[in-house]
Amino acid sequence: MLNDALEASLSLSPERDNNFFTTGLSGLYGDPLNRNTWDRKRIFAESLRAWRVNPIARRIVKLITSFIIGKGITIKSEHPGTQTFLQEWWNHRLNKVGKNAKRWKDEDTRTGNLFLLFTVGEDGMSFVRAVPAEQIAEIKTKDNDIEQETKYTKDEIGEDGWDAYDPNTSQKSFMLHFASNKPVGSTWGEADLSPLLVWIGRFSSWLEDRVRLNRFRTIFMYVVSGQYKNEAERAARETKINANPPKAGSVLVQNAASGEVWSILSAQLDAFDASVDGLAIKKMILSGIGFPLHYLAEPESSTTTTADAAGTPTFRTLEESQDEFFENLIENARVAVEVRSRTDKSVDAKAVITIDGPDITERDNATLALALGRAYPPLADLFDRDGIDDKEFLRLVYKMFAEVWTGKTPRIKKKPLTAPGTQPPATSPDSEAEPTDPKDE
Repeated sequence: MLNDALEASLSLSPERDNNFFTTGLSGLYGDPLNRNTWDRKRIFAESLRAWRVNPIARRIVKLITSFIIGKGITIKSEHPGTQTFLQEWWNHRLNKVGKNAKRWKDEDTRTGNLFLLFTVGEDGMSFVRAVPAEQIAEIKTKDNDIEQETKYTKDEIGEDGWDAYDPNTSQKSFMLHFASNKPVGSTWGEADLSPLLVWIGRFSSWLEDRVRLNRFRTIFMYVVSGQYKNEAERAARETKINANPPKAGSVLVQNAASGEVWSILSAQLDAFDASVDGLAIKKMILSGIGFPLHYLAEPESSTTTTADAAGTPTFRTLEESQDEFFENLIENARVAVEVRSRTDKSVDAKAVITIDGPDITERDNATLALALGRAYPPLADLFDRDGIDDKEFLRLVYKMFAEVWTGKTPRIKKKPLTAPGTQPPATSPDSEAEPTDPKDE
């Protein structure tokens, strides 16, 4: 009923598919002093509609998901029993977490909130379903801590809803909530797409006006001037021409004696060059999401230098979003492991869980390889001269790869400082002769 009422209000709205919120979004946020008072359902619905009908909105959402998840992600744990369960949970036909993760990220970009409903089976297996954010009426928290959420209601009364996860209670059903761009003191996250709706709508309206203008410029009609005896003869001639109008590319031969003259009448529309206006609107959209212009088919320059420079802040923002989304997935897996460990002792609730995903950009690999290639020779020479020990040498080498060495430090062999052949080869302590060994002849 709430969704039907929302659709009815949207149908009466002056905003249409090509002009989302042309009057701005400020009116939907209500009291500026109350961070939890805003028309969430209206904004969520408009974000979904923009994603459905506007190619720019859909492209932005798809780009973010493509960068963060790419061709797929994998989950793993060093604990054998936990690893076995994680693979079973991740690939279960009723979960398909690897596939659904893309839809979850799309929902997070559109609404800024991800509500995941867990249903626990008799064997401790957790089944996860994402609940649309507009179906949540209110997020209830503890009286003394807004960060500790207790229940997610489906109506304004608060009687019907889902309980939050409680690790100290055996629950057959519970919900987890992950919020992006959440202001301090608020329980709700805010979407990356929401601030762009106004400008996406304005760009669509501008583009539609340009298309209509150019369409009207090409429309014309024939004007036939001649001497007719009366109005009936003129009307008969007009009816005859309308019934058989000239086709494009046809040849019209006029009888000069008839005095009939043909001409064309077209609209005199001054369609000035408005490409600068369209580019300014597109820049506003992309600056809000942090993408360079060439991400939306708008080359900024003929060289790659500008594109490379513009990519750095974009990649940094996407890396932060990827880390945050992976942390959410790890939290889901950790909760599933905790629930299973109550009935399956082979699963360790405290096992470390990690997720591997794609690199945000391939350029990082080339840059890191170049850094290692340049740094390794002086580092190796410093190690050979006893300037640093094995542990420090490995730390610096892995730092060039933007990785952290966490294993046991091996014993690294040193190269001789002189040219080969000018110094006897180094011998290990095990190969040294014992004092009681006979002397070589």
